[in-house]
Amino acid sequence: MEDEYICILKEITKVFYVSEQEVRVLRGINLKIGKGEFVAIMGPSGSGKTTLMNIIGCLDTPTSGSYLLSGKEVANLSDDELSVIRNEHIGFIFQSFFLLPYATVLENVLLPTLYIERRSTDFKERAKEILKLVGLNDKIKYKPNQLSGGQQQRVAIARALINDPDLLLADEPTGQLDSKTSSEIMNLLKEMNKRGKTIILITHDQNIASYANRIITMVDGMIVP
Repeated sequence: MEDEYICILKEITKVFYVSEQEVRVLRGINLKIGKGEFVAIMGPSGSGKTTLMNIIGCLDTPTSGSYLLSGKEVANLSDDELSVIRNEHIGFIFQSFFLLPYATVLENVLLPTLYIERRSTDFKERAKEILKLVGLNDKIKYKPNQLSGGQQQRVAIARALINDPDLLLADEPTGQLDSKTSSEIMNLLKEMNKRGKTIILITHDQNIASYANRIITMVDGMIVP
């Protein structure tokens, strides 16, 4: 049943042109990700995993193929339509934390709510609840430069959760962290998955990928067994 899946990609291709030379980055990707799954996508540099993540996250569109996100075809939507989809359905966690340096922890977490119309929600209270969940309820008035790297990534995770997205995309989320802090962040993501969030993790690190329940390997723009 297709409604069991949050992402269904069928024959997805992506072609770029560099100096009039065709570069095929994705070569007919077929992939289904179930609701509530924790999936890691691995591959060497140039394998196409980042391009695939950009398409799954509606940051880019495929050259051809079909992409259903929560049952809605999004492969051919406009930039404005994709922006709405991203803000309402997808939470992003990146290697670089992308926190506003002049804003407090609470203000950083609330940032995505500025772009949605569901103003009936008390986002400030929701932000405080999420910050408590990620262990930062005593840091809401701090600025990013007053936090450790691990704490900054926890703020980024809280920000990704504020709009209650269907899907969390984590792109090398531990790339700037030491091994101990990396384990703490991955255990936090594991806990978010136990609470029902679908998570897609992009990583080149086998140890980080092992936290996922399923590992997908990419080589030369294709998924390999």
